[in-house]
Amino acid sequence: QVQLVESGGGLVQPGGSLRLSCAASASTGRINLMGWWRQAPGKQRELVGTITSDGSTIYADSVKGRFTISRDNAKNTVYLQMNSLNSEDTAVYYCNARNPGIWSYWGQGTQVTVSS
Repeated sequence: QVQLVESGGGLVQPGGSLRLSCAASASTGRINLMGWWRQAPGKQRELVGTITSDGSTIYADSVKGRFTISRDNAKNTVYLQMNSLNSEDTAVYYCNARNPGIWSYWGQGTQVTVSS
């Protein structure tokens, strides 16, 4: 079992930045795929982006060019750097770790609110 703990959420003004962290209880270097998802009120959870064990990333079109996912395997931590935030980025952000088709674990989520 892999435990994931997100941190770094909060209130930020439009145009601002935040960095979310996801600390894993297992070696992130051995996790095939880690990702960030988000869920806004009244909406389904959606993929923000993912990073593979070799560092390859993909992003949702809505965040491409503004968000960056990275991983520090020495710290067993994955990050989500969010820049140029706007109100549509307001959501609970979840970290996910998975070995596709075998197992998947979720963190408890961290709230990000973009408001003036």
